[in-house]
Amino acid sequence: MGKPLKWTTEQKLPLVLSVLRGEGSVAEIGRRHRVSDVTLAKWRDAFLAGGAAALANGRRRGESSREAELESELEEIKAALGEAHAELRVWRKKGAIYPASRTSS
Repeated sequence: MGKPLKWTTEQKLPLVLSVLRGEGSVAEIGRRHRVSDVTLAKWRDAFLAGGAAALANGRRRGESSREAELESELEEIKAALGEAHAELRVWRKKGAIYPASRTSS
């Protein structure tokens, strides 16, 4: 079995903790688990800077869980707005609602 394409927080944490406990060097533990020593050192540094939450994929350094939650919500709202806009265009083409520009008589 090869290395995962994308390591999860649950997979990173035991490796980082092994390094911090002194169970081996970054290079040794990395070799055992097929992770480069540079990558493992980055995980260790991220953990020390922000705890387990800093190891989560997709988070920018210093981003809180609240910020991540708001980013996710914003993406959902953008998607919903796009869907509503597309639906509105279909309705306009079918003449189901007033045209985009109305002139007064």
